[in-house]
Amino acid sequence: MKAGKIIRIVCLVAIIGILGFGIYSANKKTPLSEKVWDERTTVGSMEAENYFIIYTDLVCPYCIAFENAILENEEEFKSYIERNDILVEVKMTDFLYEFGEAQAINSRYSAVATYCAKNEDKFWDYYAHAVKTLWKDFFKDSGKSGFTALNSMGKDFWISLGKDVGLGETFETCVKNNETIEEVVENTGKVAKAIDGGMPSFKFNKYSFSGFDMGWGWEYVEYYFDKGLASK
Repeated sequence: MKAGKIIRIVCLVAIIGILGFGIYSANKKTPLSEKVWDERTTVGSMEAENYFIIYTDLVCPYCIAFENAILENEEEFKSYIERNDILVEVKMTDFLYEFGEAQAINSRYSAVATYCAKNEDKFWDYYAHAVKTLWKDFFKDSGKSGFTALNSMGKDFWISLGKDVGLGETFETCVKNNETIEEVVENTGKVAKAIDGGMPSFKFNKYSFSGFDMGWGWEYVEYYFDKGLASK
């Protein structure tokens, strides 16, 4: 066999190999375990086909409106994500402290406290209780003006929410000493790069959007979820 023909065959085989590897790489999905910050802030299967992210801040009234709409329809929400094979991750931030015009100190306190609860495997207990309390006591009747009253609260408020769900001295010390602050700041910085807009922000598969109206309910949550499913 002539040298020129051998070279052509070798080059052809190499090209086929490169194309095959490129197709394999393009089709290979990154496991969700490599995408999420912390599995303790997720609900659904880590093997799910759909990945929905909620970027939030507990002193953001629009965030609380969205999250409360889910919690008030918890059984329907759980049925929806199971039926549609979705992993939902909540990415808690102190976004309004870092980037908000009013630099809300309770944005930071709330994020630190939620991370302290997470590190004791109580994220969902704390998160759900906080959302329900904030909606009922600050935002349901006052709307976004409840933000001013909420931002006057000190760390003891967030510690008291932890006590309500069974968190004790370790949690209290964690909050008082800002023991999770580095994790909060690091993850808030990642969020700032990932989102396009303010809080709340969402990424549902390939569909992204920001904002939620204070008067909206579950039907709007489901509408956005459906848009996420359709974007895959």
